[in-house]
Amino acid sequence: MWTYEKPDNLVEWWIESEKRFKENVLFWMHNEQGTLDPITYGEIGRRIDHLRGGLARLGIGAGDAVGVISGNRPEWAVLAFATYGRRARYIPMYEQELRQTWRYIIEDSAIKFLLVSNEKIYEQVKGFPEEIPTLKQIYLMETAGENSLAALEELGRQSPVEPEVPHHDDIAVLIYTSGTIAEPKGVLLTHGNLTYCSKAGYKIYPELNEECVAISMLPWAHSYALSAEINNWIQFGGSIGFMRDVSTLTTDIKIVKPHYLICVPRLFNRLYDGIQMQMSDAGGIKKKLFDAACALARKRRELAAKGRSSALVNLQFAVLDRLVFAKIREALGGRAVGSLTASAVMNKEIAEFFNDVGVPIYDCYGLTEAAPAVTMNSRARWRIGSVGQVLEGQRVVIDRSVVEEGATDGEVVVYGPNIMKGYHNKPEETAAVLTPDGALRTGDRGYLDEDGYLWITGRIKEQYKLLNGKYVFPAAIEEEIKLLPAVANAMIYGDGKPYNICLVIPDFEVAARWAAEKGVSSRPGDLLANREFTEMIEQQIIQILTGTFGKYEIPRRFIFLEEDFTIENRMLTQTMKVKRRVVLNRYDQQIEALYD
Repeated sequence: MWTYEKPDNLVEWWIESEKRFKENVLFWMHNEQGTLDPITYGEIGRRIDHLRGGLARLGIGAGDAVGVISGNRPEWAVLAFATYGRRARYIPMYEQELRQTWRYIIEDSAIKFLLVSNEKIYEQVKGFPEEIPTLKQIYLMETAGENSLAALEELGRQSPVEPEVPHHDDIAVLIYTSGTIAEPKGVLLTHGNLTYCSKAGYKIYPELNEECVAISMLPWAHSYALSAEINNWIQFGGSIGFMRDVSTLTTDIKIVKPHYLICVPRLFNRLYDGIQMQMSDAGGIKKKLFDAACALARKRRELAAKGRSSALVNLQFAVLDRLVFAKIREALGGRAVGSLTASAVMNKEIAEFFNDVGVPIYDCYGLTEAAPAVTMNSRARWRIGSVGQVLEGQRVVIDRSVVEEGATDGEVVVYGPNIMKGYHNKPEETAAVLTPDGALRTGDRGYLDEDGYLWITGRIKEQYKLLNGKYVFPAAIEEEIKLLPAVANAMIYGDGKPYNICLVIPDFEVAARWAAEKGVSSRPGDLLANREFTEMIEQQIIQILTGTFGKYEIPRRFIFLEEDFTIENRMLTQTMKVKRRVVLNRYDQQIEALYD
């Protein structure tokens, strides 16, 4: 039986950090001058105290559900810790979500008090109290007046209440899964689950300290950013800046100057493609220096793998590092010393490149039902291509009984203090993933190597069988295709079919360069109608997959699309995973036409 280390709840977690780091900056906020304004732990602590009093005046107490529809911002964290201090449950929701999804979550979790970020969202949800009996109040962040967050904080300032300390087994949050396969499920995570995860992860990153700055890119409404960023950063007194919007990310990184990036592989894939394109366009001496730096970095890695080094190679690399790679580090703010990625397996080639640049990418693995961290790479224990070793206190078992006979991998099954209590109001779904002895069946396929590093090979629910009986794991094929500069996104399909097909979204910025060279129109619609252009991409895809994947896995036919998979069109989850069911429904006729 696991004994949780103190503090084992998020109320004492915050109180302890506020005492130690009261004058430290917790949040850096963008201002109109293009610089950052600080908000200290002490200032946030006062707001938490006031809002906790306000929630008490509204009748929020133990076991009640408090909801928020907002992006990452100080008010999100203030409400979270005020809610914990009432021994209530916190239910975060995404701003970019369907109204029907908000309604489903609010009703399913029995939210009593709801805070929304702006008037636009308020207009969509203001009628919910008439439809959902449990919902009593809706308040706004960005407004003044009786139902404003400011008014509620003032009410609490006048009527303060002490925080109530929850038990580690009390529910802290309900995180609703993104629903790539089925409808969202509310994952019941305890205070012990969440404090354990952040603490276990921090133990293998001793370089993190109160001087460290992160830039918040992923939504805290997802368990990855909740545990790895906001809960984690608080425990060592670090500070967090914000990405204002995806379109301003490159500027925001330069302003915030983060020490660590907490993100998904897609960001580094884009950065890598952009760097390669920039160097190719520059040509001349810049391209030669870049190629030489990459070649020397590979040489150093090859020597290191044999336990050797070369003083000459190291000296040459040091010179080119200052001339070439230092500029890439500067584009990442100039202070980045590492990055955590999760949600998908990082491409090995890209991971090696950024390690050469001096910003190593530590691939991790987890899932919401595990709060979420199961395995992590770190500076001290790192194997590129794997998702790291199992965190202290957990145990991973590979169950080969659920996969095809003769397979060397199997389903990843996890035991530990991070496993959820279950799915809210879904006993059958809970029983399907939680075993009688307390393990979590993850639904992911993988294997452990001789040194205890976990390697993920696919997702059982996403794998499918072709008509010839061969199994296909589409995600691995898609990640390889997306390495091509001309491809922005791709999805493989062939369930029960004689062969695979591929949906392709070209990178139209790269395509414009090709069009200019050919003297043809660069309009997306014209490019998709240009058979020379689409055949070029088809051949590149076949070439990059040949030799790495079996002949049966390589797509035979292609659909070229103008519209990318995005969060806005509901074809991507908030952590950039493709919602296959949504894409298949959207393009069902075109897909079937290929097979016809």
